[in-house]
Order: sequence, then C-alpha cells, then structure tokens
Amino acid sequence: MTGFNTKLVYGKGLNHLNDNCTGAVNVPLYQSTTYAFKDIDGENKYDYSRSLNPTREYLENQIALLEDAKHGFAFASGSAAIHAVFTLFKPGDHIIVSKNIYGGTFRLINDYLKNLGIEFTQVDTLDLADIKSAIKPNTKAIYFETIDNPFMKVTSVKNVAALAKEFNILTIVDNTFLTPYLQQALTLGADIVIHSATKYLGGHSDVIAGLVVTNHEDIAEKLYFSQNAVGGILSPEDCMLVIRGIKTLSVRLDRHIKNAQSVLEYLKTKTDEVKHIYYPGQAGDETDQIAADELKGYGGVITFELSEDVDPKQFVNGTELIWLAVSLGSVESLIELPYYMTHAELPVEERNKVGITKNLVRLSVGLEDPEDLIADLQQAFVKASKKELVHNHK
Repeated sequence: MTGFNTKLVYGKGLNHLNDNCTGAVNVPLYQSTTYAFKDIDGENKYDYSRSLNPTREYLENQIALLEDAKHGFAFASGSAAIHAVFTLFKPGDHIIVSKNIYGGTFRLINDYLKNLGIEFTQVDTLDLADIKSAIKPNTKAIYFETIDNPFMKVTSVKNVAALAKEFNILTIVDNTFLTPYLQQALTLGADIVIHSATKYLGGHSDVIAGLVVTNHEDIAEKLYFSQNAVGGILSPEDCMLVIRGIKTLSVRLDRHIKNAQSVLEYLKTKTDEVKHIYYPGQAGDETDQIAADELKGYGGVITFELSEDVDPKQFVNGTELIWLAVSLGSVESLIELPYYMTHAELPVEERNKVGITKNLVRLSVGLEDPEDLIADLQQAFVKASKKELVHNHK
C-alpha cells in the first residue's frame, strides 16, 4: 500500500494526469475554458471548465485520496466550501452547530441561512448530553470544528459521529486546523469533511481555497450540482498552488509542531505575563485523552490569555518578526487578537459568552527558527508591560 507521504507527492496513483507527452513531473495547468468535442454523439468528459477542469480534477482526486474518501471538491474559498455543504439543506431543516465556530461561518448562518428558514441550535460539542438534548425530529446534521477556535479544545469525531448515527443525522467536520495528515475524520465516522485549504494545505499565504470530501454518493451528487450551478470553483492556477502546497504538507507540519512545542515551553515560563495557555492536549480535562486517541499531532496554533499587567494591543503591535495578521497555517508566524480580528464578526455578547476576551492572543507558529520567535515574543512582552509603559511615560 502506498504511504501517506508518497500520496502527498504523487496524488491519486503514479499515472496521474500526464497527457501532453512531455514527461513533465508536474500536473499540467489546463488554462482553458472550453474543450473541443471529438464527436457530437460520443462521450466527452470535459466540455466547460466550470463543470470540470483537468487540473482541478487532479486536486479533487488528491484530497479524496488523502482523506480515504471517494469524492473531493475544490471551491474558491473555505467559505464557499462551507456554503456548498449547507446547500444540502432546505427550509425547515434543523442543524446543530458548535458554540465556538469560525466567525465567517457564524455570519453565514445568522445573516443568510436563517433567513432561508433553516434552523440552528448552538451547543457544546464536548458534551454529548448537550448535543443529544438539542436533537429534534427535523435535525439533519451536526456541524463542528474538530479543534475549538480559539480555545484549542478537541471534540471527539468518533463519539459525535456515533451519536449522530443513532439518530440518522449527518456529521460535518471542519478540519482545517489538522488536515488529513493529523486526522482523517471520515475514518472516525464523519460524513463530510471541510478544509480551508488557504491554511496548512496551501501553506504559503498565496492562495485562497476550500475543499470538501465525502464517501456518500448522494451527497457527492448534490455537492457537484452546487459547485457547477453556483460556480464557486477554484481556478486552475489556484489549484496548482494547492497541489504544490500539499506536496510538502507533512514536512511543514512536522516543523510547525516542533516549533509550537518550543514556543509553548517558553510561554509556560511567563507566569507573570500569561494567565492561561490553550493548546490541544493541554486542557487538563477529558479532551486531552480525545486528542491523544484521535489526533496524530496537535498542530501549530497556540492561544494564550495575557495577564492584566500586559497591554494586549501593545503586545501584538510590538512584534518585529511575527506578522500581525489574521489566518494561520502558513510558513510565516502570524499573531492576532481574536476579540478585534478573527472573531469580531461575533456580537460582543457572543464573544463574552464563549470567553473571547480582549486579552486573548492567537499565535500561528511558522517555520522560522524557534529561538528567533521566542526572542521576538520576549521583546514584545517588555514593550507591552504596563509597568514598563508607566515608567516610560514618566
């Protein structure tokens, strides 16, 4: 059987798209909107690139292979991929969602999907009893992110999927933080897996993309209909960037994780400046065992809450190497304040309800030398110390 790293490099088998007779080791970029028919009455696989493009087809087959899935779909963004999945439902359907979800998903649900007559209930997906109590006769799916953003707690795909199957409802997982390298959620029971390929799969802050996989034939047909009818497809050029990124996924993630461990150990020493650290497997509760059982690694994102002695805005403004920017999973380290940035789309009461405070910092650890990252954080702590700020003001 072909190993995972070999699949990353070669995609779906060694005989991948290579019909240009040049021996090119990379899949060709098919920059064509339309395709000539060989015969008006014959079988013509390609006719128009919105419906099917050979370069996109390669990427879709590749993500399906990595996820042990039958079907893969590539969209113009992670948000487009999420929207496509929600087109599976109709007015009157009820969907259970995690109380902590990406701000863009929250906006899509509350400002668009609810207006179409689809019902939603937010629950704590770490609590199976909470999920079960929310199930109604018209419940069609449970939707959650495997790693809680920004608090990094791990929901059990296996346990949630088992509960969902009891009630004949779908399990939909956004697995952006882990990628198929660290978890293959379909094998744990999920029905649909979504990725913002903008993050670790692309990995270089140069492409926006979304991917969806499933093993269900009926779901695949509906997803393809949405992809083709709405037209939120990933361009051939952007497909090439994601394909390139996927080839180095494992080596990059290994480095992300190694660097994150070094930064994590450093932050643990900052007892005067850091009140709490959030990282998978470090919660000190039952989710740590879930992380150990269901994840192959914990990723490169660390969230921490600053103490009252540190000015959060001064801290993130003060980094010199680490970029102050949203997003995650790229080669460069990124730092942000969820309250003001990634989760600003949540109403203030929602942010307060889930504990997203103004002192909360999310750090996506990149591939730089860890000593440089730690030195940058250290000088930012000095700049942001309220005692130091008062002293300088005097």
